[in-house]
Amino acid sequence: MSNIVAIVGRPNVGKSTFFNRLIQRREAIVDATSGVTRDRHYGKSDWNGREFSVIDTGGYVKGSDDVFEAEIDKQVEIAIDEADAIIFMVDVESGVTGMDEDVSKLLRKVSKPVFLVVNKVDNAKRAENAVEFYSLGLGDYFTIASINGSGTGDLLDALVDALPEKEIEEETELPRFAVVGRPNAGKSSFINALIGEDRYIVTDVAGTTRDSIDTKYNRFGFEFNLVDTAGIRKKSKVKEDLEFYSVMRSVRAIEHSDVCLVVLDATRGFDGQVQNIFWLAERNRKGIVILVNKWDLVEKDTKTTKEFEKHIREQMEPFTDVPIVFISVLNKQRIYKAIETAVEVYNNRNKKIKTSKLNEIMLPIIENYPPPAYKGKFVKIKYIMQLPTPQPQFAFFCNLPQYVRDGYKRFLENKLREHFDFHGVPVSVYMRKK
Repeated sequence: MSNIVAIVGRPNVGKSTFFNRLIQRREAIVDATSGVTRDRHYGKSDWNGREFSVIDTGGYVKGSDDVFEAEIDKQVEIAIDEADAIIFMVDVESGVTGMDEDVSKLLRKVSKPVFLVVNKVDNAKRAENAVEFYSLGLGDYFTIASINGSGTGDLLDALVDALPEKEIEEETELPRFAVVGRPNAGKSSFINALIGEDRYIVTDVAGTTRDSIDTKYNRFGFEFNLVDTAGIRKKSKVKEDLEFYSVMRSVRAIEHSDVCLVVLDATRGFDGQVQNIFWLAERNRKGIVILVNKWDLVEKDTKTTKEFEKHIREQMEPFTDVPIVFISVLNKQRIYKAIETAVEVYNNRNKKIKTSKLNEIMLPIIENYPPPAYKGKFVKIKYIMQLPTPQPQFAFFCNLPQYVRDGYKRFLENKLREHFDFHGVPVSVYMRKK
């Protein structure tokens, strides 16, 4: 289980740019206009061998400044409650603002590591101006320029040193299936329908479910643990941004799972929030099944299902080898098909291919379609083996691994899928020096 690091602060201080740099993907939208980050962004990062999840709390202007300030306060409160460490980002160009002071008041009360980060410091003059942020009462600060990465190394060194060591939980023999998705998609109703009782409280209010709870499922020949982001808090606590809270809980549920059942509302589609959850599961190398719930509410003709599925797969590219099951929890349509599919994906994720079989199948393919020459160098792959990891990872031993391009790695992955069936499971291909 990895730590969670939350990036908080007002809009337009460079949080999304810094987030993109941490996860090494241009995922969060970066724009100079306040309020661009509507969805919360989250992903995986690592530094000096320490992995951690990163949350960009975003922040958007909606209505008056008072509404905006309330929104930021809620997000910071959630980050304080859920994260293991907090990066509080401010902007040297605008100096200390009233919003910065409001956030710092909240952060001064917590015992978790808080890192004050002054962004956009790309010259000596700005480094001198950063001194005014001592007035926030959070002690020393780090100066960075997130757009080019200046100063981030020192910050990340300090960050990973301060992250608490996570206890390694005892592995259970039963598979763990996480039911994740945005609020009000039907996650708890799905579990209630499966186990035949109201194990979870279900209402029409988005975000009724809160804390992760496991349920052992043992019916019709299947036995596994269901991990739902569920559990009711006291009403006095139910005041935070529910969409963001679901993100925080989804991170933990995904990390604790073998297979993720990503539930989406058919009337809303495979939107940005669902895509974020999908890609986090993929980056964590979990098995994935997409469940399109409330299919009974969609007006259909003979082409509707195929077109809907095609649209989802376009958003998934390049990882499109994922099962999509159209269900109606209300009518109990295909919910057991969903579980059968999840079990199949779990088995695919745990599949072990004999080295002799791998080489028998893959080497002739490679001989007929060798890696393209790069800089006049010819790559020769001599041997393949599956690595002893919980998920499918394959090492291809060759003379010049550094010259094998990503396109050819995808070709090898596709051939592995074609011959060995890893439907629903991310497959990793590594090139190693022979």
